[in-house]
Amino acid sequence: TAEELWDLHTTKMAGYGFTRIIYAFTRYRTSSSLGDPQDWVLLTNQSADYMAAFVGEGMYFHAPMLGWALENDGACSWSWMKEMLNNDAFTPSELKVVEFNRKMNVTAGYTISFSSMSSRTKGAIALTAKEGMSQAEVDAMWDEYGDEIILINNVAHLKVLTLPYTTRHLTKRQREVLECVGDGKTTQDTADILGLTAATVEKHLRLAREALD
Repeated sequence: TAEELWDLHTTKMAGYGFTRIIYAFTRYRTSSSLGDPQDWVLLTNQSADYMAAFVGEGMYFHAPMLGWALENDGACSWSWMKEMLNNDAFTPSELKVVEFNRKMNVTAGYTISFSSMSSRTKGAIALTAKEGMSQAEVDAMWDEYGDEIILINNVAHLKVLTLPYTTRHLTKRQREVLECVGDGKTTQDTADILGLTAATVEKHLRLAREALD
């Protein structure tokens, strides 16, 4: 089960000093959104207070390391943020997230961004080091065990994708219509592409909105 997998993984990562972890995967990414958080696969052992602000209040949308993950594959040391700070390269919204993380002692770690086969999917994991561990100490440990940690996290990610997950139900046609809308197509464009009438497209959109609340 996902719970058993997560228990094994968090225990293994704690052995490297990463005691707080957030794993997230979306199947509904667009150019301006990661989809509704209710539709993500989200696994974490971060505190409820942290998650309430980071996800519940939408801070994740401006998180610098999430921005990095969306544009890259592989692993990145959080020392990257220090370089960005020194160059005044963050927006006010990003700085707000950096300050929030500092207040919550989320200051040292690594982010791993997993390769995606589709532009609509993306998965990443944030590995936060235990309190009191500096980024320099994390980087020194990563120099020795980084390849191993990346391999273990990729295996865990692939295993998560094989596990059953709950999702809000949409029909095949509703998904096709939403994909067209997500690509910027008009109602008439969508009707022409799918061989439907504009009224039928509107009906599918209305039912999809109801299903997705």
